[in-house]
Amino acid sequence: MKSIWENDVTMPSFPCLDGERRTDVLIIGGGMAGILCLYFLQKYGVDCCLVEAGNVAGRVSGHTTAKITAQHGLVYQEIADRYGLEAAKRYYTVNQTAVQNYRTLSKEMKCDWEEKDNYVYSVKNRGKLEREMNVLEKIGGNMRFDEILPLPFPTCGSVVFPNQAQFHPLKFLAELTKPLKIYENTKVTEFGPCSGTERTVFTNRGTIRANAVIVTTHFPMLNKHGNYFMKLYQHRSYVTALKGAPHLPGMYVDEDKTGFSFRTAGGFLLLGGGGHRTGKQGGSYTELRGAGERFYPEAEEVCRFAAQDCMSLDGIPYIGKYSKGSRGLFVATGFNKWGMTSSMVAAMVLSDLVRGKKNEYEDLFSPSRPILTGQLAINLAESVAGLLSVSGKRCPHLGCALKWNKEEHSWDCPCHGSRFSEDGSVLDNPANGNLK
Repeated sequence: MKSIWENDVTMPSFPCLDGERRTDVLIIGGGMAGILCLYFLQKYGVDCCLVEAGNVAGRVSGHTTAKITAQHGLVYQEIADRYGLEAAKRYYTVNQTAVQNYRTLSKEMKCDWEEKDNYVYSVKNRGKLEREMNVLEKIGGNMRFDEILPLPFPTCGSVVFPNQAQFHPLKFLAELTKPLKIYENTKVTEFGPCSGTERTVFTNRGTIRANAVIVTTHFPMLNKHGNYFMKLYQHRSYVTALKGAPHLPGMYVDEDKTGFSFRTAGGFLLLGGGGHRTGKQGGSYTELRGAGERFYPEAEEVCRFAAQDCMSLDGIPYIGKYSKGSRGLFVATGFNKWGMTSSMVAAMVLSDLVRGKKNEYEDLFSPSRPILTGQLAINLAESVAGLLSVSGKRCPHLGCALKWNKEEHSWDCPCHGSRFSEDGSVLDNPANGNLK
């Protein structure tokens, strides 16, 4: 089913590549991150273009809840515990800048921009909220604590970031992309070796030679660099749009990953939840539908859709050089369900790096930073289990056994999150081709 955003916007169309092209910077992947990178680079006068295997914003960016906020759950206490208060402050600062950049870009656009406060609430763990407040106070964050929320169940309070925002992501992208150099239906099939400072990228429509390549394909497509198959896993979550539910004045999300999120969009309430690791059992639409009927019995479901997110090991995205040894190759991934501000941060950082400029946040987001966590062990265990499982269908990415998702009628990979339709067509990467 189409998302609520896809139901009322016709995206502009772009030609496919025809033959050979030379450019300074090639961007692969036409979601929010790739398009923002292209926008900033073109603004800086860089010769650049973008290729998209399908249509721009046709996958993840069209299925977001489109909250624009520097509050990514209770992430600040986690960053402070792992990397210190200075790192937490820098993460806060760059993401608040990302919110402001969206605000500036959206002033002249008809993209349903609305200033909203963002709330991270807890149903049973007030202590976690208080610890987050303590860290935010130490780094000079602009926040407050609210006791009472307009939600259909009791909470023990919330940490609130004022002056955040929400918008219509496809209306925003429809306007932003109009003057940009984009090739649709142009699928990258292979990377050629570097020759001097130049790299050749092969597509189904021709070849592109570029000095720098930025990969913004959600899950990175190159396995032999960066070890992203170990550093990422994918998580699915579900959204239902309800007509006749109360209007909520802010944006709300549970600090518990099994909880619910809320925001309004036009005359509808977007209720999110039912999340689980891709390829694993979870609440899915069944749990979400039950919650909607329980919370808002008079409301009617008009639309439902699902999102898929790449999760990093430490809650911070991977933005920067694809790997330590890669030359002229960059990546943006692992947005941990906060793809709007993370896409803007990626564009800010990468538009500097590909021009040879130092960016003050590049070390914070470096994909090569050392990370040893329990999640790394879980990711490796899932990969081994997937490789050893018996199944009639194997993922073409790295050969893991696929699991049938009866809720969405798809074949899903629990190792790295690839998904395929009943007829074997690829739905979500990192798989780069259909099932045979």
